[in-house]
Amino acid sequence: QVRLVESGGGLVQAGGSLRLSCASSARTFSDYAMGWFRQAPGKEREFVAGLGWSGRSTYYADSVKGRFTISRDNAKNTVYLQMNSLKPEDTAVYYCAADLGLRVGVTADEYDYWGQGTQVTVSS
Repeated sequence: QVRLVESGGGLVQAGGSLRLSCASSARTFSDYAMGWFRQAPGKEREFVAGLGWSGRSTYYADSVKGRFTISRDNAKNTVYLQMNSLKPEDTAVYYCAADLGLRVGVTADEYDYWGQGTQVTVSS
């Protein structure tokens, strides 16, 4: 079982920045592709960003391209999501997810483990 713990959420004004972190308990963290998803009230969980074990392969939802950056530090068993130029529509609970596989998934059902989520609220 892999435990994922997100942190870094909060309240920020539009145009501001936040950095989310996700710490993993996995013994071999580098075996996992990692992803960030978000879920706004009344909406389905959606893919935000994902990256492969080395951090070289990255994928982003069109809505966050150019504003968000996903990265990982395998020595610290941690994945990050740097969020810049935040908009009110980015408001959601953000979830970290891990997938034991070579391919970076872009749908929730491709991921095996999930964190509890962290709230991000962007005020206008």
